[in-house]
Parts: sequence; C-alpha cells; structure tokens
Amino acid sequence: MILIKSLIFITFILLVVDLILKIAPKSNLEIIPKKYNFNKNEVTIDLKIFNNSKNKETMIPRFDLYIDFFENGKLSEIIFKKSIIIEDGNIKRTLNNYWPTVIVKSKSSINLSLNIKFDHNFNKNNFAWLKIIWENYGHFGLKTREDCFLINNNENRLKNRELIEIPINKEYKAIAIKTDVLGIFDNPQNTIINYCKDIIKKNDILVIGETPLAIMQGRYINPKNLDYTFLSKILCYFFHPTSSLATACGMQLLINKIGITRIIIALFIGLFFKLIGIKGIFYRLTGSESSLIDDISGTTLPYDKTIVLGPINVNNFCTNITKAIGIPTVIADVNDLGGVKIISNSKNISKNILKEILKKNPAGNDDQKTPIVLFRKINS
Repeated sequence: MILIKSLIFITFILLVVDLILKIAPKSNLEIIPKKYNFNKNEVTIDLKIFNNSKNKETMIPRFDLYIDFFENGKLSEIIFKKSIIIEDGNIKRTLNNYWPTVIVKSKSSINLSLNIKFDHNFNKNNFAWLKIIWENYGHFGLKTREDCFLINNNENRLKNRELIEIPINKEYKAIAIKTDVLGIFDNPQNTIINYCKDIIKKNDILVIGETPLAIMQGRYINPKNLDYTFLSKILCYFFHPTSSLATACGMQLLINKIGITRIIIALFIGLFFKLIGIKGIFYRLTGSESSLIDDISGTTLPYDKTIVLGPINVNNFCTNITKAIGIPTVIADVNDLGGVKIISNSKNISKNILKEILKKNPAGNDDQKTPIVLFRKINS
C-alpha cells in the first residue's frame, strides 16, 4: 500500500513538473523561410517572423546576419555586402547598418527581405550557411537565438546530376542519386520527384533517407536555442555515450516533445527489461521521437552543428510520392553498422527484403550527398 501511494505521489510530482515546463514563459517568435532568388552575384532571401502568442507582444532589439561560404565542401572567404528591407504592414524601410527595436504583436508578423551581394559570382558548386543571430525580449526576459538556413545556387542541379551504381546482391542493385546539400528552401516532394522521375523503371523501389527529409521539412534546431534544465542533465547519464540522448540538449528536446513523466516511466520499465535481457523497450515506449533524434555531428555539414529531429507526415509523404512517380516509396534510417529502421513505406513491400537490401547502406552516413536511392532488380 505504501509503495502504491509513493508511486502515485511521484507520478503527481512529475506531472506537476511537466505542467510547469509547459506553461513556463518563453518566446513564441518563429522565423519562417519563404523563398530566395539568385541573380548572378546577388541573392535575395524572403523571411517572415510570426508571433504565435495569443496575447503577448515580443520585441526584437537585435537582428544580425552572418554567412559561412563553402566551395566544394570547404570553407571559403567571400566578401559580401548586406541590407535588410523590413515591412510590418504599415511601413516598409531599408536597413543597412542599424537594426531598430521592432515590436511584433500577438498573432501578427513582419516580413523581411535580406539582400546579399557577393564580390564574385556564386557558382553551382558553392553553398552558403546563413546564420541569423537575433534577440527576443518580452515577458520571458531576454533570449538570444541563432537560426540557420542553407542557400544553394541550384538552378543547374539536374543538368549535372550524378548517378552511382552499387551492387547489392544477386537480385538487386542500387542507384544512388547524388544531390546538392539540401535545405529548408527545397520543397521535399518536388525535390525528390525532380531528381528521379526520368530514370525510374516499373519495378524500382525508391528509398529516401529520413534525416535529409527532416532537414527539408525544417526539423533541425540550433542547441543555442534550447533552454535545457537540470533534469535533462541528470537523465542523459542513463544513456550510452554515443546515444543522441546522452547530452543535455538531446534529452531536453525529447522532454519538450513528450514530457518528463513519460520519459522517467519508460526509463524505469526499460531498465527492468534490460536486466532480463530485453533491450529497446525505452525507445518503444517513447516512440519515434526518441529514436530519430540526431545530435550534433550526427549528419553532414553544415548541419553537423544542429540537432535533427525525425521527419513528420511520413505516411502521406510516401503515398504522394508513389502517386506521382508510380513506384513504391520508403523512408528509412540506416547506419554503417547494418542497422535498418523502416520509418514508412507506401505499399505492401516486404520489410525483410527492404532490410536485406539496405544493410549495405548505399546512401552512406558521411558526406556522399546521396539521400535518394533507387533499388532495381538486376534482370529488369
């Protein structure tokens, strides 16, 4: 009886902690990328900042732009000039060297147009990592945030597409499709279709990596934007050092998604089953949110400094791709150790066959830039 009461009391405390974390004051500002356009040595990037709060306005006292340029995967020095056009519905003004404090009212937005001019042409082998360092000020205090977006000059990407053929077994071969580094400005469905629509055959199977898909969906976050608690610092000690939940930030993301109560209950149940030789119970109880988190260094640059979550709406995504191109579509999480996890698939494909042909991980886990792979029967 005392044990039951203790468990009820502990659960109540955990639920209270979850409630406090949920209602704690926080900034509700969100940067929403809209589009960008290249014109020789100039790029214009349109963004929207939206305040999701129902009744609290938030101020932006600082908004700075920084850019890392990469050429053939290496950091490059390029001189550039920048300016910002801001429009809040009433006033449209150009800012060059000074950002005046801007107020974003509840359930309102402001539009920004960022103009960047380079000292020479930005060719197709380059990409830029746009870093926006900005301050949010309001009922929650002062919060400095850093949001990053990939900018590619990708107008000729399909003309220079590279296909890499990889033998799998006696029955199947893989055709890995090399892409540019993908980002939030790339529409996931259109990007996948455009890369593979003219090379598919009737009995092919299309496999898409879950991390690149999540990145195109904007499912990555800079650890600097996380307010991690002492609880995340404690709970992360219960995981293997190579786990994405073995850091305070990785754990805090999971706490933000599913709550402390579910995590601790799953942890105790998981430890019990581990003692009797059954592993993986924690991840089953906490769902895909826990197993699909990739901590920093878990993916290709420049995303190696961000935490990537799992993709969303995967079933609909697979269904839509299959309708568009007519072959089965699979989203998978594969590593170089032979681990294969099927996140979603559009048709009744044998998961045993999928796991067998994916074991060699033809997409790779390093910097191959081949997130799209077609599996084709050799006699097709």
